[in-house]
Amino acid sequence: MANTSTITIRPLLVSDESRWRDLFRAYREFYLLPEPEAVVSTAWGWMMDPRHECNGLVAESNEAVVGFAHHRRYSSPYTATTGIFLDDLFTVPAARGQGVGRALINRLTDMAASEGRAAVQWVTAEDNLQAQALYGTLASRTKWVTYEVQLTSQ
Repeated sequence: MANTSTITIRPLLVSDESRWRDLFRAYREFYLLPEPEAVVSTAWGWMMDPRHECNGLVAESNEAVVGFAHHRRYSSPYTATTGIFLDDLFTVPAARGQGVGRALINRLTDMAASEGRAAVQWVTAEDNLQAQALYGTLASRTKWVTYEVQLTSQ
């Protein structure tokens, strides 16, 4: 379906809404997340709001959107640096292993470098071994463990 010579990475556009919604639902299904449409609509609204911290990139192959990367800038007092945090990365199953995820992460790395940022960071599920196989070729795994306090839903 895709190869690195036919993959185009570009910002998420209003015209991508229908396809993005399909892909975001598939992403949420992959992680066994509930299906409330309000989550999908809220995330879409964030991506389209230029004042919101969340941004999106899409990967196109043969004029079809085959993946996305949601990201945001961050500041780290710990290191006194700034970076880009990759929140969500998804590639349609038919295009996996064909360079889509790599192209999206490379674009984020290029963006961070051009903005003078120190890093691109992300987390993944410990059982997402297919993604980790790719990530291990692009970045160093850190020693940090993530903790989270779940508050009542909004």
